[in-house]
Amino acid sequence: MSANYISSYMLTSALRFSITNNQSLLSKASKEATTGRFADVGLQLGAATGRDVSLRADMSYIDQIVDTNELVSGRLDVIQNRVTQLGTTAQDFLKNLIAARDADGGARVILPSATANLQDLTGALNVSYNGSYLFAGIDTTNAPVQNYTAGSTSKNAVDADFFAAFGFSQSAAGVSGITPAQMQSFLNGSFDAEFASPAWNTNWSSATDQVLSSRISTTEVVDTSVSANQPGFRKLAEAYTMLSDLGNTNLSKATFQVVVDKAISLVSGAINDLAVLGGSVGAIQQRVSSATDKLKLQHDILNNQVVGMENVDPTEASVRVNTLQTQINTALALTAQLQKMSLINYL
Repeated sequence: MSANYISSYMLTSALRFSITNNQSLLSKASKEATTGRFADVGLQLGAATGRDVSLRADMSYIDQIVDTNELVSGRLDVIQNRVTQLGTTAQDFLKNLIAARDADGGARVILPSATANLQDLTGALNVSYNGSYLFAGIDTTNAPVQNYTAGSTSKNAVDADFFAAFGFSQSAAGVSGITPAQMQSFLNGSFDAEFASPAWNTNWSSATDQVLSSRISTTEVVDTSVSANQPGFRKLAEAYTMLSDLGNTNLSKATFQVVVDKAISLVSGAINDLAVLGGSVGAIQQRVSSATDKLKLQHDILNNQVVGMENVDPTEASVRVNTLQTQINTALALTAQLQKMSLINYL
């Protein structure tokens, strides 16, 4: 036979160990009851942990694209708004042009709106969103189009072309003697060239022809900006410039009509170009929206798989919490009772 010795010290030590162990289990159970997820997923899933990590990585990647798409949608909304605004302004200007062509003093009537529209065009093309210039191509840190003002490269180039063609400036009295044929030759020659490459890129625009592209889904990459070098913008710049800075108020009526006819052709072409551009931007907006919806659906599917692997039964976890709390309280009560036991009480 063997004798088993029982002492208050041994019992107290056992209870302390039980309390410590149960407190650790309680912490784990409380976390699981609160989060509904295994406290230690890797320990619980074992070999299946790799798949869980992979699913979570896929979810994180989808979240990043969805966040990017929100920024892309914001950019495209502003771009679409500016393109629409420029198209509406051009349509109104075209009506005024047609009315001013044969009107006495038509040049003076059209001058203020031409000047204002040129400033508005520059402002629209220099719009920024979230710190990036939207019409700058890939060079998003610099405003793409400089203002057409005295001393600017674009203004100096037009002044030089005008002087080279006629021998005097736009404000000179000799402007009244410019014939329709001379003006036609100038408009179709050196003045036209100012709004074509390379002069446009040298004197007017610093934008790149290449535009920003963004990944909008796991398989799609689309252009998500517009360059200020688009033909529609150039045509508007040319039309507004010729009607605001070629000395039109001093031209003969016949010569002024040549300018107006050229401007009507340019503005009409620009309206069509902007309509096509707006349609292209709208199509990209739709693709971004559709891609985002699909990504969110994929995210939900992946999340359901992760939940199925990681989730615990909240009811069972709550029962464990209550049970462990009861066990800890009982152990604490027994420990207190054992600490009161002493042989002195029996002597």
